[in-house]
Amino acid sequence: MLLLLLLSAISFISHSQEADSLEQNEQLKKVEQLQQLLQKTQQNQYVDSLRKMELLDQISHVKESEKLKRDKLLQELEKIEIAETASKAQSRAKIERLKQTEKGTPVILLRDTLFSVYTKVGALIPKERAKNISQKITDLYEDDFFEPEKIIAQPWENSIDITYGDLVIMSVSDLDALWFDQTKQELAEIYVKILKDTILKQKAENSIEKLLVRIGLVFLVVVVFSLLLVGINKLYTRVRNLLIAQKKHWLENLTYKNYVFLTSAQKLNVALVVLKGIKTFFILLLFYLAIPLVFSIFPFTQTWGEQLFGYIWLPFKSIFSAIFNYLPNLFSILVIYFVMKYFIRLVKYIFSEIELGKLELSGFHKDWAMPTFSLVKILLYAFMFILMFPHLPGSDSPIFKGVSVFMGILFSLGSSSAISNMVAGLVITYMRPFKIGDQIKIGDMTGVVIEKNMLVTRLKTTKNEEITIPNSTVLSGNTTNYSVYAQAQEEGLIISTKVGIGYELSWSEAQQTLIEAALRTPLVLAEPQPFVFQTSHDDFYITYEINVYVKEVTKKAGILSTLHKNIQEVFNEKGIELLSPHFVAQRDGNTPIVPQEYQQK
Repeated sequence: MLLLLLLSAISFISHSQEADSLEQNEQLKKVEQLQQLLQKTQQNQYVDSLRKMELLDQISHVKESEKLKRDKLLQELEKIEIAETASKAQSRAKIERLKQTEKGTPVILLRDTLFSVYTKVGALIPKERAKNISQKITDLYEDDFFEPEKIIAQPWENSIDITYGDLVIMSVSDLDALWFDQTKQELAEIYVKILKDTILKQKAENSIEKLLVRIGLVFLVVVVFSLLLVGINKLYTRVRNLLIAQKKHWLENLTYKNYVFLTSAQKLNVALVVLKGIKTFFILLLFYLAIPLVFSIFPFTQTWGEQLFGYIWLPFKSIFSAIFNYLPNLFSILVIYFVMKYFIRLVKYIFSEIELGKLELSGFHKDWAMPTFSLVKILLYAFMFILMFPHLPGSDSPIFKGVSVFMGILFSLGSSSAISNMVAGLVITYMRPFKIGDQIKIGDMTGVVIEKNMLVTRLKTTKNEEITIPNSTVLSGNTTNYSVYAQAQEEGLIISTKVGIGYELSWSEAQQTLIEAALRTPLVLAEPQPFVFQTSHDDFYITYEINVYVKEVTKKAGILSTLHKNIQEVFNEKGIELLSPHFVAQRDGNTPIVPQEYQQK
């Protein structure tokens, strides 16, 4: 197993090295191609310059009368200048493309990066050039008798050499100058200044005096942080003793009604644990800040200190930066929210006026006002969210979009019945089949409407039962409203009951008797007057139907009960039999069963 792991590691390292080598070779090929292009360009420029000098000499000797010849020479000179400009632009464009991928090799003195090398000189690739230059600069830094004024730039054939006495530190080629879009002389002077300043700076930073100052600063940091550590411990002890002493006043039992969630002792234990955690956090933070601070004092450990401090500072910096960058979006969200908030208030005021009857719209009923406002409010809030969505943090990230789509799918799959009830509730609102307080019948359920919302309708029966009916059921069935014609301007609701009376009683007497019984019933209206129908001629009796008008539809059951009582009493007073339900009586078949007045006739 270990052998396999070792082989895998060796294979991985070799592949990595091969990849790095291939990348480096590819980069070197690009640099070599650029150098070849530059050499070719220089050769062409040299030839063109000779030709330009020749043309200028010829032009100077052309006579004024030979205008045609002069114009021809000028045209050729212009073509050479155009070609020269295009060649330079081509080289410049190729370098710009190469800059996008080429990182360069840094020239380093101790921990300072002086500059980077991007091109090769002769057989030396950029990495080898940077290594040689760094070594020579390090040797100069270690020279106790270093004289910065000896670093100079000297022209040499096709390059400018930066030297220190007889030592050639580096050479600045035409390709280097072209890479930085400067002349060789300008670039060499920049490098000379960098070398002098950096070496002098590093020598000053690492002198004995500086070392003693840094040791003193380390001692000061240790003293300050030790005092802070002692202060944290003392503060912790004082707060802990104060909590224990004031336990009865500050940490009372946490109760709800008769149940005790946390006793005073338990709350004290929790508080002490939290206090100890805070103390530990600040001690760890103190040590974590002290270590990078000490590292940052010495140049050779400054990088470590920056890395350790960055582990804490960079997350906070990114948070603060994100908050600061998000402020314009936050301001946009607040503006959208407040504008929409006051616009919704305006819409609510308009619909409230419609509901109160102060504002009338043709064809728009008052009871539509608040349901319509609720619908408009939902649409306005949805529109507000659409406006806010692009300004939300992370709204353009694929994860945010994926979660939004996932939540939408879950909502659509899990709330199909709820949505159907909401749609049905909306349709019922605009159909206006009933309103709160109406006595209605839905299917085989009868009661008074006590609540009507977007999802369900609630009824209260005469037996004080509450029935909840989904709006989709209400919409799919038949609804009987008993209260519509019982309003103030209407004639009233008709309720009826049937009575079986023998054939010996005349129609007029039966009618008068039933109407008398109806008028004795409380809450039955005298106007319109009750009326009677004969509904059928049965085997043993005639079925009469008494119809009465009432306004108190919620007391319909009580009115019918009283009506039945009065019918029974009035018929008993007049000695008239009620044959419903029918009964069998022994009669003389020779005597006709007809009303008395008809018998006399």
